[in-house]
Amino acid sequence: MSGTTARRPRKSFYHRYVRPYWPVYLMLLPALVTLAVFTYTPMPGVLLAFKKYSARKGLFGGAWVGLKNFRLLFTYADFWAALRNTVLISVGRLLIEFPAAIMLALLLNEVRSARYRRTLQTVYTFPHFLSWIIVAGILKNILRRDGLLNALLETLAIVGEPVNFLSSPSLFRPLIFITDIWKEVGWSSIIFMAAIAGVDEQLYEAALIDGAGRFRQTLFITLPCIAGTIAIMFILQVGNLLNAGFDQLFNMRNAIVMSEASILDTYIYDMTFASAPDYSFSATIGLFKSVIGFVLILLADRFSMLISGQGMVAAK
Repeated sequence: MSGTTARRPRKSFYHRYVRPYWPVYLMLLPALVTLAVFTYTPMPGVLLAFKKYSARKGLFGGAWVGLKNFRLLFTYADFWAALRNTVLISVGRLLIEFPAAIMLALLLNEVRSARYRRTLQTVYTFPHFLSWIIVAGILKNILRRDGLLNALLETLAIVGEPVNFLSSPSLFRPLIFITDIWKEVGWSSIIFMAAIAGVDEQLYEAALIDGAGRFRQTLFITLPCIAGTIAIMFILQVGNLLNAGFDQLFNMRNAIVMSEASILDTYIYDMTFASAPDYSFSATIGLFKSVIGFVLILLADRFSMLISGQGMVAAK
């Protein structure tokens, strides 16, 4: 075969994409198994939203009622109250807590000492690993009428009589925002700090030569460079708009502030573990949340595309 070159046989899909990267797939396997078991396996349970559940007949044996559960759901005043609280609390988290994580990442980026920055990041991140059961227990001891905070306020003559923080409906919502920022802002800022670390240092050097100070460098270099990360996190946050924080509210609520603390997740819990539980009704609320969350993700992605050109589904 002089003058000709033998063509190499094309590698199969396995030899090209699987065999060279088998350690990566092996590391992904536990996550994929967990996702399949806890996310996809329970999906047939959404059928309960369209059936009259019967424990004797099981998941697939109940009577088909179609959209009756949804029509019934929208007639309940408790559902609308829980939906209102869920939206108000989630929007508050989006407007207050989401920018707080970005702000903390930007402030930590301005700390010049690497050791001091790591120390601060550890201090701010540590509360994330505390259970809301523990945090709620600490807060109840600090904020009760004879607690530490009231004693301090009375000593400083700021208040004349003890304030019942946890039993005041007007103070409950600001309290959950403050405590959630304290607990989660350090953890939420990690991804923004990682994005900031990827910004090219030459951009800052060029801006410094042009006379830009730290504030202008942050405004015109750091923020535009991490805009894609901010857009993705914003879309995910909007998708969780109907998840207002079950663990926090369940552990901090009481009978007096129930009108402010009742959200869809606690409503589902109360309906599921009531004296006469209605599992079909609980599944109906859960499916309603999932559908609305999916629509919100698409809308937020489209909004992000229109504003910044950054999105998850597509890009300009």
